[in-house]
Amino acid sequence: MELIRQKNLQGIILMVISMGLFAVADSLIKLMSVFISPAQVLFFMIGGGMVVFTIIVVLQKERLFDRRAFAPVLLVRYLSEVIGMAGMVLALTYVPLSIVGAILQATPLLVVVGAVLFLGEKVSWRRWSSIGVGFFGVLLIIQPGAEGFDAKILFAVMSMVGLSVRDLTTRWTPPDMASASLATYTMAATFPFAIGWLIYNGENMIPAQANWVMILAMIALGSVGYMLLIKSIRMAEVSIVSPFRYSRLIFLLFIGVVIFDERPGISTLFGALLIIVSGIYIMWRERRVREATR
Repeated sequence: MELIRQKNLQGIILMVISMGLFAVADSLIKLMSVFISPAQVLFFMIGGGMVVFTIIVVLQKERLFDRRAFAPVLLVRYLSEVIGMAGMVLALTYVPLSIVGAILQATPLLVVVGAVLFLGEKVSWRRWSSIGVGFFGVLLIIQPGAEGFDAKILFAVMSMVGLSVRDLTTRWTPPDMASASLATYTMAATFPFAIGWLIYNGENMIPAQANWVMILAMIALGSVGYMLLIKSIRMAEVSIVSPFRYSRLIFLLFIGVVIFDERPGISTLFGALLIIVSGIYIMWRERRVREATR
């Protein structure tokens, strides 16, 4: 029992560090949007990730080529990854950091809805109510009917939908396929989209004004954050460490206020609070149901 507690504590620490690294990477994307385009940012993100994860696969002596990488469920996962990443880059470019972070925290709620619709999972009225509260929090942040509504905020919603589908389809991926291999296949499959976006815009793949320190830092932080995230989930109980994903929002709020001089409104803060509370409640209820079933 003591060993389980230690692993859970270690998993929580790794999860918080992972979210902190992701938040810093997000802030670098926003800073780089001043001198390179969203398409170029996506090109560096995917290309750099593909190189890093390929090296990890080789070092871990996992399979670098697998025919199952072309399975229909993985093709859907690749498409949803493109939508999620493109939406995130566009949102980070045009929308305040704190708002993007708050909306993306609703991703687990949408995953639960997808699990009910496509996986036949049963959800009690309590969890449905919690999901409704969370999405009401999203509406408070977006404020679609408010005067001065900025449609660019929908890029964050686009990212949330894409990442939710990605997480949902991950449940159907072969369990024996290594995480690093899956990440490599995903980056390789989405890389042509990044190149096509650059060609469509008539932009160079390597901009003359690129800040390589920031670009390499973004790639490194994102890759290390991803590896720590996987290690955290595999080391500890998922129901214990998953709520600490929301620490990413705290990091983003802090960075947004201190570095980008953002001043989130009451509706944004209250909406973010509703999303976090509803998400944590759903995770708690799922754990209670599993324990009762056992």
